Amino acid sequence: MKLLIINPNSSVSVTARINAAAQAACQPGEEITTIRAQGAPELIVTPEDARRAAQAVTQSLSAWSAPVDGVILASFGDTGLEAVRAQTRVPVVGIAQSAYAMASVLGARMSIVSFAPAMSDALRKTALGYGHGDRLAAMHMVEGAVWDDPGEIQEQLAPELLALCQKSARADGVGSIVLGGGPLAGLAARLQPEVAVPVIDGTTAAIATLRVALGQVPPRCDAAPRQAVRA
Repeated sequence: MKLLIINPNSSVSVTARINAAAQAACQPGEEITTIRAQGAPELIVTPEDARRAAQAVTQSLSAWSAPVDGVILASFGDTGLEAVRAQTRVPVVGIAQSAYAMASVLGARMSIVSFAPAMSDALRKTALGYGHGDRLAAMHMVEGAVWDDPGEIQEQLAPELLALCQKSARADGVGSIVLGGGPLAGLAARLQPEVAVPVIDGTTAAIATLRVALGQVPPRCDAAPRQAVRA
């Protein structure tokens, strides 16, 4: 299984976080490559950021020539998802889509924990868009956080994020907690030993989703490798 992960923001450090989480989840025989969307904003917060990022994602995929079996979009807006699905013949998933689906398997109620109140509307919109509104019991955001490098958000805010996860597990009656936001890739595994319910990492969930999806794809008659971009 060869997967391409596209970080819809242009942050080098966030891309490195996403790649580290992906490689930690990689199993023998799998090959996962992570790239960033050139020309996208460094962090996606506003609708204008999302529009620019979606365009950068499709351009980045167009420039990718190596064969892949599936594509992951590594932002919690699943930025550019429909455009990318129209652009390729292979399965495409977003980390929000996969994280929320995983949460639905783990229980009837979930919460979202993230690093900034400015993320709330986008995270809620995505959850509602995928039909999980009735499962979303609570959202908890770190208040007043500042950072210079998006890739350092999870290091700087790990204590606050852990406290919010513990609060949600204790008070919200949830079966799982989704860590919302690409910059938090890989943090769930570090927090999990101190949280009483499953903490879901979107990157890991997306890889697991594609393992299942690709297991359902019948082999092509010509046995040719699937290409990321239509000819």
